[in-house]
Parts: sequence; structure tokens; C-alpha cells
Amino acid sequence: MDNFYSNIPADQAQEIEQCARLMYELRGARDTLLAQLGAADAPQALDCIVRGEMPEHPSYEQYLSARILDTLHAEVRADLAERVKIANQV
Repeated sequence: MDNFYSNIPADQAQEIEQCARLMYELRGARDTLLAQLGAADAPQALDCIVRGEMPEHPSYEQYLSARILDTLHAEVRADLAERVKIANQV
């Protein structure tokens, strides 16, 4: 199996690895929040809050935190994709 990083300069490989680790940590934090809410995803959590199946406080704050983590995850994922694209052009 080819080493993914073999043709990538060390500094770029380190940035890619850090982005991948951050994505993993963001996803884990989001999953922990959703598990505390008993929801599979943020929209389900909001729906449960709106229907009164969960208390508004602190559930809504946890829902907002999960949404922020989703947004950050998407931003880091896009950044990672761009970094990999640039690294493969070297």
C-alpha cells in the first residue's frame, strides 16, 4: 500500500494531519453532545425540543453547540480537501 504522505513535503503533510485530527475531534465532540440529547443529528434534536420532548434549557444550547461543531467540521473538511489538492500538485 502506498504511503499517502510519501510525495508530500513534510510541512504540508503535518498540516494535513492536523486538519484530519481536528475533524476527528470536532466530530467526536458533536457526537457526544448529540448522545447527551439522545438525538441522531442536530435537526432531530431541534425537532424534539420544538415538540416539547426535551427541556428547552439546556437542550437548545446543546443543539446550538452541535450546529456550530457541524459548521466547523465542514469548514475544516473543505480546508483539508484544498490542502490535499495543493499537496498532490507539488
